[in-house]
Amino acid sequence: MAWQADPSALFDRRLGQSPQERDPDCDDKKTCPDMWRLTNGDVAVIGQDLTEVYRTRLPDGVALDTGERLVVIPGIVLDHAKKDIPDA
Repeated sequence: MAWQADPSALFDRRLGQSPQERDPDCDDKKTCPDMWRLTNGDVAVIGQDLTEVYRTRLPDGVALDTGERLVVIPGIVLDHAKKDIPDA
């Protein structure tokens, strides 16, 4: 059975610094990339939707299912979130 996102999960805690801490140009009135752990353990990523840009350039073995979007975030967002992401 394929994984399905649970839309009833709530935002639990931010992974890494807030956008305002990372980027002085980010204020409460701007939208900025972010990562959050949800109450069910899943992760929500806020970034730019580049699904259509990358759809024809996906590597072999990579596919987007109906309803999936390819989201791009700045590397610094992941770098700052690393301390909050457990090692495998």
